[in-house]
Amino acid sequence: MVDDDLSMREALGSLFRAAGFRVECFESARHFLSRPPTDSAACLVLDVRMPELSGLELQQVLTGSSREVPIIFIAAHADVPMAVRAVKAGAVEFFPKPFRDDELLEAVCKALEREQRALAKRAELAELRARRARLSERENQVLAHIALGRLNKQIAVDLGVSENTVKAHRRHIMKKMGAPNFAKLAFILARLG
Repeated sequence: MVDDDLSMREALGSLFRAAGFRVECFESARHFLSRPPTDSAACLVLDVRMPELSGLELQQVLTGSSREVPIIFIAAHADVPMAVRAVKAGAVEFFPKPFRDDELLEAVCKALEREQRALAKRAELAELRARRARLSERENQVLAHIALGRLNKQIAVDLGVSENTVKAHRRHIMKKMGAPNFAKLAFILARLG
């Protein structure tokens, strides 16, 4: 949580802890940015108006960085264009102060669930990339042809190898990629883009 108002940090910190969340409070965006990123699911409850770097500016800094996290904005003095800008830039929610505690907690739960799903997808994609990286140069060549729907004999002619060699490479590819069949391999390739 980032808010320059000490009483708000203390109140929301207590609320989040009472709800079972682990919470870290920061008095400024710069203090938050000096903290190393976390590998676990997290969300950021962020005041819009702060000295030095505003909440909207911090959102801009985080967007597309390795520290991108779901953001819930809170604001004592907000206007509609400000809220629209925050949500268009990806904010999960925008609450004007005063807000209801249960609504904020519900938004935090939604943001954490969303972040957990995103972390799982990133981990899955990293695993698929690692599998792909284990393929040899020739296996990658064969895989490129497989992705185009080419038959073993067509691949063999194009690569100047025997059809049995292509079949052997295909078996190795399927095993290394963790694909029990062509449909699963096609799914993996689609996930890899």
